[in-house]
Amino acid sequence: MSAKLQAPRGTYDVLPEEATRRAAVEAAAARILGAAGYRRIETPAFEATELFARGVGSSTDIVQKEMYTFEDGGGRSLTLRPEGTAPVCRAYLEHGMQKLPQPVKLWYLSSFFRYERAQAGRQRQFWQVGTEAIGSADPAVDAESIVLLAELLDALGVREVRLRLGSLGTAETRATYREELQAYLRAHEDRLSDEVRARIDQNPLRAFDADHPGTREVMAAAPRLLDRLSGEDADHFATVCALLDGAALTYEVDPTLVRGLDYYARTVFEFTSDALGAQSGVGGGGRYDGLIEQLGGPPTPGVGWAAGVERILLAADQSHVGEPVVDLFVAYAGEEHRAAGFQIAHEARRAGLAAQLELAGRSVKGQLKQADRIGARYVAILGEEGATVKDSESGGQETVEPGAVVHHVLRGRSL
Repeated sequence: MSAKLQAPRGTYDVLPEEATRRAAVEAAAARILGAAGYRRIETPAFEATELFARGVGSSTDIVQKEMYTFEDGGGRSLTLRPEGTAPVCRAYLEHGMQKLPQPVKLWYLSSFFRYERAQAGRQRQFWQVGTEAIGSADPAVDAESIVLLAELLDALGVREVRLRLGSLGTAETRATYREELQAYLRAHEDRLSDEVRARIDQNPLRAFDADHPGTREVMAAAPRLLDRLSGEDADHFATVCALLDGAALTYEVDPTLVRGLDYYARTVFEFTSDALGAQSGVGGGGRYDGLIEQLGGPPTPGVGWAAGVERILLAADQSHVGEPVVDLFVAYAGEEHRAAGFQIAHEARRAGLAAQLELAGRSVKGQLKQADRIGARYVAILGEEGATVKDSESGGQETVEPGAVVHHVLRGRSL
């Protein structure tokens, strides 16, 4: 007997009930982000591996450990996209978007792939909703991005949300600080984890994310980048904070906040949900003013964020998204009425109603149970006497000609 086939570890099937909740995420994103002038973009599921090696950073865990990379039939190295910013920036350059009025504001909802330890809220194939605003260094763009993510999480009923905010300064500021931090880490190297010691030369800032007890003790007294910002960097960060204060958005300034990607500069932020436990991150992002240049374009500022759809749904109020509305269920007493029922359901959908038709050969009693099960507002039962239309909310019913069923339901909905 052959083994039972299952989805690969770290992937999952999106079943209909889950798809309903995901559709609500997409609808909320389109409404909130569209109102702020963001337009949707989708990039290919795989890109040239070089895009991520150059854009994300060769020293990151993503590039070193987590990418799904393969060689195609033409000998080209391709990678399933592990994140969304570098592909959007590649598309910005490739399609000449720098010629458009700046900033170019884009949003996406796409699947991504990373080889990680699979657990609740962290899968190897996962979905993210994200934004990118490319072409403006104005701190108001940073603040707008943060507020939009806050609005989206609120609209979707995400519970116990907290916002952490920080700044990494410019590349020049960070380079000076990096040398200071490296010297500090080497002075306390005997108390650091093996992983952090191995990263001192390549990515010392990641030491702030370490869970190792000795490393955490060392980092508690480490110099802070936020205290080393230049005057211009500090002014930029102060303006972002002031704009968020004006929007009455609560946040915590966290001088230890770092992001896992090399392209971030200046503003960085992260939204967490205490409802998620240890894996509390819901979404985050920041400014990446040097990324487009790393990809071969001219110096171009940018800022963006990504939020995990699975994390959002885990942290959201489970009752926040209801089942799809069904305006009309068409039942019939006898197969001779099937054609008329089919026609009514078709006419109802063309009139903008959500309509379903009996398709399983149930008895009339079984059909009524099905209509109740799916929450149909109206039920039309076709028989020898015409069509009996029942209103599930009022309990009333009326017999009409089959051709008048749709008009009857539309009139009832408008009352």
